[in-house]
Amino acid sequence: MATMGKYCKAYSVKNLRQFNQWAENFENIRKEKQEMDGKKVEVKRIITDDDFLYVQENYVVTDGIFKDENIIFDNVTPEWIDFCKNTLLFEVPVYEPVKVEKSSGIRDNANS
Repeated sequence: MATMGKYCKAYSVKNLRQFNQWAENFENIRKEKQEMDGKKVEVKRIITDDDFLYVQENYVVTDGIFKDENIIFDNVTPEWIDFCKNTLLFEVPVYEPVKVEKSSGIRDNANS
């Protein structure tokens, strides 16, 4: 079953290809359905500079929002992380926990 990460961000393929060690794993490109000779078949789509891929929280790049499916680039090196942070400005947000305070106008059923 596909795993959804906590955070990913879409980038154009054109921007990702600026990384000097970029290499796409075409075997993992997401398939799309097309009609051929009256039958629906799945074919690998062709990625262009105008398409979008997703940088996951672990810096792996996927063709879709799931962090363990359709992995296009997984050569996570210090250089790649630096490129993501400084060129793409990729940053996983830190969410502070929200403290919910009890309203004084609401009765607590457990204590009534």
